[in-house]
Amino acid sequence: MLHLRQRPLSHLLSAAPAPSTSPLLSLHRLLSAAAATRIPPNPSFAVDDYLVETCGLTRAQALKASAKLSHLKSPSKPDAVLAFLAGLGLSGADVAALVAKDPQFLCAGVETTLSPVVVGLTGLGLSPSGIARIVSLAPGQFRYRSVVSKLEYYLPLFGSIDNLLRPLKPSSGFLGSHLDRAVKPNVAFLRECGLGDDDIAKLFIQTPWIIAARGHVLAMVACAEGIGVPRGSGMFKSALHAVSYVSDDKIAAKLDYLKKAFRWSDTEVGIAVSKGPFLLRRSNDVLQRMSEFLICEVGLEPLYIAHRPAMLTRSLEGRLRPRYHVMRFLKENGLTNHDRDYYSMVVVSEKVFVEKFICPHKQAAPHLAEDYAAACTGQVPATFRFT
Repeated sequence: MLHLRQRPLSHLLSAAPAPSTSPLLSLHRLLSAAAATRIPPNPSFAVDDYLVETCGLTRAQALKASAKLSHLKSPSKPDAVLAFLAGLGLSGADVAALVAKDPQFLCAGVETTLSPVVVGLTGLGLSPSGIARIVSLAPGQFRYRSVVSKLEYYLPLFGSIDNLLRPLKPSSGFLGSHLDRAVKPNVAFLRECGLGDDDIAKLFIQTPWIIAARGHVLAMVACAEGIGVPRGSGMFKSALHAVSYVSDDKIAAKLDYLKKAFRWSDTEVGIAVSKGPFLLRRSNDVLQRMSEFLICEVGLEPLYIAHRPAMLTRSLEGRLRPRYHVMRFLKENGLTNHDRDYYSMVVVSEKVFVEKFICPHKQAAPHLAEDYAAACTGQVPATFRFT
């Protein structure tokens, strides 16, 4: 019986309007088609078989999903939902993934909920493909008409549908946050702290979970100030990103490690972290290798490094070490001043570095460019060749 009734459904899905068709016209057509294929209640209807044979789930997925659909006695409503999804342009694989993620989506009212949501999102300027991406990433929220008002608020804040979709990938609960109780107060508070909407959007994209509760944002701001980065300062945004995933205990442990690795005093580690909050996110292994190189090999003083933590964002093998070898070579061969500052050679772009420190010495040191390129790939020669 199930195989017999699948035929009109397959025909309906294959005949669904193309995504490029006008969303409202497509919606009208797919609703009419769905209504035409409705089947009366069937006492022999088996949900798990329907999920496998019609929705494309595996038997294991179907057994798990059917527990949430035990009340279904007819394929009428799921058929209408599948037709709706086909009308949005979702493939069979997309539909299977959606149903496995949110089985109750099959029980959503097409005429009462899903179609008004499509109309509302279309009114906000979203394309059919954009709407399809939202329903795929956040089906649970798409089942509520309130998603329209939420997106009406979020779209100007995030600037584009692509930016808005990014925090949906790790957690579809992003759209479940309460606007008035959580999101709007958080946004207002961050604006008071000196962040622009673009900064706020980037913060929420990186850590979407913080949008849900006022306490998270307050704690992050307090933590940023606790490591010496005041609101409104140039590094405040970086500090918020740095502490977003780090607990107070881990921050304290990282500060202790930084002091030991770089031989910093309490004052010096405070200077370094306030200038480079990103240090809190760097692995201990990377920090240890950089410390050994900068202090033991290059011969830099701990205080010098503390005032220039930007060095520690660069690649040890791809930048710090190769440029040090160039500096040493130039100094040893009288091609640059002996008081040439190492930091000034590290922070400039690759283009500027080559133009300023490699190209002028083509005649005096014809192998310098070749040796430097080799060093950047980790093949540092015992000594750079002069002739």
